[in-house]
Amino acid sequence: MDYGKFKFDEAQKAKESRRKTVNVGVKEMKYRPKIGSGDFDTKTRQVAKFLNEGHKVKLTIMFRGREVFHPELGKKILDRVAETIGDDAKVEFEPRLDGRNMTMVLAPNKKSKRQQAREAAAGEGTSETDATQEAPTNGADAERGEEANAQDENE
Repeated sequence: MDYGKFKFDEAQKAKESRRKTVNVGVKEMKYRPKIGSGDFDTKTRQVAKFLNEGHKVKLTIMFRGREVFHPELGKKILDRVAETIGDDAKVEFEPRLDGRNMTMVLAPNKKSKRQQAREAAAGEGTSETDATQEAPTNGADAERGEEANAQDENE
């Protein structure tokens, strides 16, 4: 093999490895303490979309004026976002106050995606057989079931 072919092959391998890498960025979503429910839902949906794409999300609560004296309102909103997102994300940095802003960072939870895939695969195979085979829980139920069948046949 000549040197030119070697250099070409190395360049192709490097190009292929760069193409396969995933660029994980940090997206930011800004909230306000007096946010409306519609705006909250819209922004939270965007946060969920970013997390599903594999990005980390920095949530920022911006305080103005006297709002900064009530950081519990900002913490309440950030906790509500984390609760709404649920198992799709894990809290990487807890809410903390930085001057007039309160920030929290969410990272995508890779384990939950794997578990959902496993549950979906396991759920497909067992759901049909479980639904068709219902057994009585004790002997009294079995006797009643047989009596009811005998009565139906007699009528």
